[in-house]
Amino acid sequence: MGLNKQISEVMSSPCITATLLDNVYELAVLMKKHDIGFIPIIEDSKLIGVVTDRDLVVRGYADKHSGSTAVEKVMTADFLTITPDATVADAAELMARHQIRRLPVVESGRLVGVVALGDLAVRDAFIHEAGAALNEISEHIH
Repeated sequence: MGLNKQISEVMSSPCITATLLDNVYELAVLMKKHDIGFIPIIEDSKLIGVVTDRDLVVRGYADKHSGSTAVEKVMTADFLTITPDATVADAAELMARHQIRRLPVVESGRLVGVVALGDLAVRDAFIHEAGAALNEISEHIH
């Protein structure tokens, strides 16, 4: 059954990443170019933060930061992760409980992939937990 699949089977890898040397404009360009809304921030091969398209808007442009603003000003440094050997059910439950759509997959501090709520639903069609998580998260985002 799909709920018992490991995250490593459904995650996106490799991932588009950035570093603290990048700025918010560069992240926005990466998001547009790759049609993504989530960029992990890496330092010395370790995951140190994440930036979402919402972070760029709320912490970047809405706070009147320019495009040259450092990534560190808008990134989320307190983020959740999951391991590649966790199950799809584990990820769906974690995402629903914390109201998040994307989850970095980390092994020994190193980013190995990203799993999005849509990955759970699309790759394992009609997984109840993923559908419920998406509904719950979507209700809280306006």
